[in-house]
Amino acid sequence: MGTPPVSNLKAVATTDVETARDTSRHAGNHGGDVADVDYSVFTISQRRYIVFMASWAGFFSPVSSQIYFPALNTLARDLHVSNSLINLTLTSYMIFQGLSPMFIGDFADKAGRRPAYIVCFAIYIAANIGLALQNNYAALFVLRCLQSAGSSTTIALSSGVVSDVATAAERGSYMGFVTAGSLLGPSVGPVIGGLLSQYLGWRAIFWFLVIFSGAFMVPFLVFFPETARGVVGDGSQPPQQWNMSLISYLKARKAREEGIEAPASPPKQKLRFPNPLETLAIVAQKDTSIVLLCNAILFAGFYDVSATIPSIFNELYGLDDLQIGLCYIPFGLGASIASILNGKFLDYNYRRIAKQRGFPLAKNRHTDLRNFPIEKARLQIAFPMLTIGSLSILAFGWCLNFRVHLAAPTTILFLMGLTLTGAFNTISTILVDFYPTQAAKATAANNIVRCLLGAGATALIDPMLAAMGRGWCFTFVSLVMLSTSPLLLLVIFKGPKWREERRLKEEAKKLETETSPTSEK
Repeated sequence: MGTPPVSNLKAVATTDVETARDTSRHAGNHGGDVADVDYSVFTISQRRYIVFMASWAGFFSPVSSQIYFPALNTLARDLHVSNSLINLTLTSYMIFQGLSPMFIGDFADKAGRRPAYIVCFAIYIAANIGLALQNNYAALFVLRCLQSAGSSTTIALSSGVVSDVATAAERGSYMGFVTAGSLLGPSVGPVIGGLLSQYLGWRAIFWFLVIFSGAFMVPFLVFFPETARGVVGDGSQPPQQWNMSLISYLKARKAREEGIEAPASPPKQKLRFPNPLETLAIVAQKDTSIVLLCNAILFAGFYDVSATIPSIFNELYGLDDLQIGLCYIPFGLGASIASILNGKFLDYNYRRIAKQRGFPLAKNRHTDLRNFPIEKARLQIAFPMLTIGSLSILAFGWCLNFRVHLAAPTTILFLMGLTLTGAFNTISTILVDFYPTQAAKATAANNIVRCLLGAGATALIDPMLAAMGRGWCFTFVSLVMLSTSPLLLLVIFKGPKWREERRLKEEAKKLETETSPTSEK
């Protein structure tokens, strides 16, 4: 028989789409559907190792940015440039920190996490070697951009790894452990940078990063398995041979020698050049755009504080590079505590609301969230964190304005780490909830919005301090951060509707693609 007319195919597609919508509406009245099989075949100990390695990888991007702070004054002097030009290397770092994951995130969701990590760390290690050897500002500027491009995607990849191995009911705790690495960097980095810069010179900072990243790659190449669900499914299917860890390769070879048949691999996705427009499409969604904007504003406020500490603390308290680095420890301590506790709070609130609504709870089983208020379960935890964190920045500014003893601003830094980290972690988790099969891409969208806004904030903070003074400048930053609360309330009330509209639209698009004349041929 001949191919049916295009008009008939469109009619069939339209009918099927309407049927899918009706089915979804009726299914929404019956709580979440729980899968019959385990979400991941990895054991708890294996998942903990995987998440630990993802957290370690996520440590490199922020530590590479912050380890640099105590040496800013020394670099400006040695390279014979102004502090403003040195600060531009911070801005350019954040711009590339936002743009790079747009390309690698899409690649990682399709080709796998391991090849994406390997590409990123190859670029990162090469950039650090160049930074340790360079002697002029132009080389510093370009290589810092390359360093950022190599390290920044690790955070997006870490979120993707969590989505590969953890269900929504367990995701809060796992995201807490993963973000612990990325949020420990801003506190540990300046301490390490201060020590190295003070006693060995600023070049030692970059040699340290070369050695530390090499130490990460050895256990990664030997033990870390491929986790991308598009490549290995629930972890039971083998990846391509070139994508196996050394341990997995040796086990597979031994099994072949013993005549044991390997499980069938899932259909491989066709690789193509990463499309950054797909990441921008995530930014354009109603609920996602609001969440990303709120997170970016909080991140910009945090970066305003971090970027001004070296110059202000040197001016007010006469601190050297090492002492300035030590002042970041309270923030790191607060961030470390928050990363663990906030993850537990997120999981607790998920279970609490699930029990209230009679929603099924099952460990290591995928649950359909279409009729569950995941926005409420996550963002309720963010409000107290956001409020206290914003007010702590206000207090920080006035302590500096009145030249209060150093103990006051450093104590406030601990409070900032405790609260702002909780807010960051919550928003990272809800993005994975929104896009569980595109977690790396969704986190890349988060990176681009928050890093571009953070870059603008660090470029503006010095002129703002000069024009407004420390107290009023940080008061303004605090009020802008507090203004995000009503936007998050809007997501709680409107988010489920927007999420369902997006799901139906994606199903309709998929159905039309499957029934189009091209697919028939």
